[in-house]
Amino acid sequence: VQLQASGGGSVQAGDSLRLSCTAFARALSMYVMGWFRQAPGKEREFVAAISRSERSTYYADSVEGRFTISRDNTKNTVYLQMNSLQFEDAAVYHCAASRRVLTRVPSNYDYWGQGTQVTVSS
Repeated sequence: VQLQASGGGSVQAGDSLRLSCTAFARALSMYVMGWFRQAPGKEREFVAAISRSERSTYYADSVEGRFTISRDNTKNTVYLQMNSLQFEDAAVYHCAASRRVLTRVPSNYDYWGQGTQVTVSS
């Protein structure tokens, strides 16, 4: 499956953004979907994940209560609504698809999108 992320941009602290990730060539419903981020000089970090049916979601502590992951399998798209953005949220955000169970471990994801940049100014 090919994944294309979009929706990044430059915002001020406290603003909101919604990222989208659209799947091509395969049905998104086949996969657990996750969002990860990587800031310069830092390791890739788990952000959120959602089960195939949207019944279960999983968040990093740092974004719990501010970010919401959702999916629309009819549109082959997963979303990450990011509210109350903080300077520390600035990173390249990647979506990923897993054939396994709901997981926060990057190596358990089989397919990755190219990333979309989020910049937050204070």
